[in-house]
Amino acid sequence: MIRIGTTVLTAIHAHGAATYPEECCGALLGLVTSDLRTVHAALAIDNAHADERRRRFLVTPDEYRRVEDEAARRGFDLIGFYHSHPNHPARPSAYDLEHALPWHSYVIVAVDAGLAGRTTSWVLSADRTQFEAETMTR
Repeated sequence: MIRIGTTVLTAIHAHGAATYPEECCGALLGLVTSDLRTVHAALAIDNAHADERRRRFLVTPDEYRRVEDEAARRGFDLIGFYHSHPNHPARPSAYDLEHALPWHSYVIVAVDAGLAGRTTSWVLSADRTQFEAETMTR
């Protein structure tokens, strides 16, 4: 289960709307207990995908290290990442599955005509063959 408060969710939605019609992406920083991931901050990341920013996002290794360092500096864990799906549902694509890392949460916000909407969260299955829906609370 993942808990994302209204303030953080609003920031994610605003980022998705601001980058529309391209995908936005960012990191989820917070604390993890045995049964709950609590997001305390969303850290925007520049989408480094050069060719298909409208349908893909890319986090470079340098950005990954930067958000890990920032999480540690704030006393948080890097819980996962968020990104938007412009004019597509808030569910993972085949590309998302190919590039997912184990353990992380992946929050996806659907952005239709520039307006952020349905938001979902996903985790990679243990065998890494599919995503499993993750319950989101506020």
